[in-house]
Amino acid sequence: MPEFLETPIEYLKGVGPSKADALKLDLGIFTFGDLLKHYPFRYVDRSKIYRVSEIDPDFAFVQVRGQFVGMGMVGEGRGKRFVAEFSDGENSLEAVWFQGASWIANKIFPNKTYVLFGKPNLFGKTLNMAHPEVMLWEDFKKEQVAGLQPVYSTTEKLKKKSLDSRGIQKLVYNLISDSFFQAPEYLPPQLIADLKMMNRKEMYRHVHFPSDEEQNRKAVFRVKFEEFFFTQLRMLQVKGLRKQAYKGIAFPRIGEYFNGFYQNHLPFELTEAQKRVVKEIRADMGSGKQMNRLLQGDVGSGKTIVAFLCMLIAIDNDCQASLMAPTEILATQHYEGIRELAEPLGIEIGLLTGSTPKSERKKLFEALKSGELKILIGTHALIEDTVQFQRLGLAVIDEQHRFGVQQRAKLWTKDAEVPHVLVMTATPIPRTLSMTIYGDLDVSIINELPVGRKPISTSHRLESSRLRVYGFMKEQIALGRQVYVVYPLIEESEKLDYQNLMDGYEHMLQEFPRPQYEVSIVHGRMRSDDKEAEMQRFKQGVTQIMVATSVIEVGVNVPNASVMVIESAEKFGLSQLHQLRGRVGRGSEQSYCILMSGNKLSREARMRLDAMVHTNNGFEIAELDLKLRGPGDIDGLKQSGLSTLKLADLSKDGEILRMSRISAEKLISEDPALLKPEHQPLSVQLKKNFKGSDWSRVS
Repeated sequence: MPEFLETPIEYLKGVGPSKADALKLDLGIFTFGDLLKHYPFRYVDRSKIYRVSEIDPDFAFVQVRGQFVGMGMVGEGRGKRFVAEFSDGENSLEAVWFQGASWIANKIFPNKTYVLFGKPNLFGKTLNMAHPEVMLWEDFKKEQVAGLQPVYSTTEKLKKKSLDSRGIQKLVYNLISDSFFQAPEYLPPQLIADLKMMNRKEMYRHVHFPSDEEQNRKAVFRVKFEEFFFTQLRMLQVKGLRKQAYKGIAFPRIGEYFNGFYQNHLPFELTEAQKRVVKEIRADMGSGKQMNRLLQGDVGSGKTIVAFLCMLIAIDNDCQASLMAPTEILATQHYEGIRELAEPLGIEIGLLTGSTPKSERKKLFEALKSGELKILIGTHALIEDTVQFQRLGLAVIDEQHRFGVQQRAKLWTKDAEVPHVLVMTATPIPRTLSMTIYGDLDVSIINELPVGRKPISTSHRLESSRLRVYGFMKEQIALGRQVYVVYPLIEESEKLDYQNLMDGYEHMLQEFPRPQYEVSIVHGRMRSDDKEAEMQRFKQGVTQIMVATSVIEVGVNVPNASVMVIESAEKFGLSQLHQLRGRVGRGSEQSYCILMSGNKLSREARMRLDAMVHTNNGFEIAELDLKLRGPGDIDGLKQSGLSTLKLADLSKDGEILRMSRISAEKLISEDPALLKPEHQPLSVQLKKNFKGSDWSRVS
């Protein structure tokens, strides 16, 4: 016999086969448990009954008690509507129905007392309610409607089957009122006692039908805590099992490559943050356990030099290293930078991308397999079956969220031994997301910029200031600097964006004519070799202005470029704006970011642009981005198991997440495999929750 909450939904009083099919199809409700987890998205206060004279049109919802004193059809054609005058004995308002006139006309009668519930509006000088909920006073009292009432999301199809919010409410009430209603407890008793949480039965009752706001607050806390707790528990289990199962290659030596480079060829002094991170990674790789570490740092913080130092440790221990980047531009950028660093050491480095010629590939593969090639840098081409290392000791993955789980996991098949994995990201991650998407990784953060870097000066300019902006660009070019001009690229309107880019390019050629100025262009429709040729012209200083789409968002490093002009900046997200800004400010000179926008801006667009103007701190920007966008749009949530959050909100519930993490860590430290008798229900539920989930070994 199945557990009560696993009972098919068609067996609930008031459902039946037809409604069950609709609930399954539209809301994914298959069982009693699924219905209970279809939580209200808000509550309305039904405790107060207003007099008509007390009603303000600005109120969200009100209810009034009285009688219908007149009714009938009004108007013609599309304006035809059913209007009923509703009086509380002293004053009256109009109840209006634009649809279902015949149905409502047969439902309401004079001389009977009703309760009207709805949104008040002022039409001229007349107070009205459009399509109010109507209940007989006797039914209102009998169903105990008063108090906080749940409001549920539904669909038009369900409404036609009488499963509007009120209909779903009745089903949930039927379920919770059932004499057989059960909600087995699976959190450990000590945890419930420590956090003073209500039990699961009470949780469901008060999240759906709270007796008061305090009980509702406690119920919602428990729901959110559980949602976070199970994800954290699963991540910590995976992390523990992985460290147990995969020993990794021990790197006991810090040899001549690392020491020689550090003492004689380091191009600049490392920041304290970089030194700290190198020590953390050295300890990991020397421990004999496989490293899985996230290296998080703002744009320009110097992650690449840290990654190179780690590669040298691998080479000192007779291993090879790889670096996988999401685009050819970024892979090439890494290749050129690391080749320059490695040249004095005589280390052989290769570049492999989709456009690498067949003849070069053959030589590359032979050198890689023989061990002659020590470092291979490339795109997803690195995970092709033809790529075989002699002994891969360290796999570095840059901007990892752009790769799929299966793509990243294929790195593990390159050798019989398990390589250490260093995941890098230049996208600052809010604390709550870092604990969730990367919850099973150890985290290192570079939170300092290299010495001598000046903060980028950011300003917001409207179309009326365009000539002043052009004048400023000419001043900077006269000083020997270079300029990026970036246009948005939005998939839904790719053709239009392409046209905007080309129009902008033509406009630049007119405003900055030859031979005094040279203008480059880079966009996604170009062939890889043409794109690379344009990038090289700009990097070598042949062109002063680079007109581009956001294809240059990541990985372009031209220290002489000091101005970033972002056109239609209101169309970009905060994180993307910050990444684009990071393309300048890489030299010792003062750099500038100019955000161009139209006059009409939404409230959120204005907040994004204001944030860019007021801070260069990527972590502050990431926190605001999470609050503005919410977690639903953030890369990586689906593969982290967090797409199933129902009530918990990463942008608002950071403290609950922190508590759940602490509780999960404590539990796992005491009972890693959840074998204690009091943890058995928890272990069973954990397996149910994540049945079929793909928790990759490379996060």
